[in-house]
Amino acid sequence: MQEKSDEELMAAVMSGDQRALPLLVGRYHALLLGYLYRLIGGDRPLAEDLVQETLLRVLQQRTYRSDRPFKPWVYTIATNLAKDHLKSAAVRYGSRTREEGDPLVNLSDNEASPEERALAAERSREVRAAVAGLGEEYRGVVVLRFYQGLKLQEIAETLQIPLGTVKSRLSVGVDRLRNVLSQSSRGVG
Repeated sequence: MQEKSDEELMAAVMSGDQRALPLLVGRYHALLLGYLYRLIGGDRPLAEDLVQETLLRVLQQRTYRSDRPFKPWVYTIATNLAKDHLKSAAVRYGSRTREEGDPLVNLSDNEASPEERALAAERSREVRAAVAGLGEEYRGVVVLRFYQGLKLQEIAETLQIPLGTVKSRLSVGVDRLRNVLSQSSRGVG
């Protein structure tokens, strides 16, 4: 039996099929969690809350168009929720990032030496900090491309911006990351 597409599952959800939603949740929960975790700067409980809110919004949708690809659509919902939260959090508390490590990022080969694991953990913290330090418009594009594996057109649809803007933001974001990471590897701070 052929597996249903995301779009077919969403159509089934909208028609009241109770078996379709757990399949969509199973496909997207971890992906959205990883995306939102990186997008909001490493606050896992908040990322979990935003994933739940995203999935709740998917369930409540009455305007989903089956001719629109599901993946960029669900990422658009998640992105908008994160933006709304970041705006309200910035107003309430100012901007800050968490210093705690991402257990998923810090996983490494079991045969690596303690020194290699320490260096890898340090490097992953540097990369995470560099990504968190990007402006929101660049961070979203970089995370969607490199952490979530979306195609450029999917990113454009998700963020509701032109493809050329995606390419430009990705180029600028990668250049900024490269500069920050090359400075940190030389010990320049």
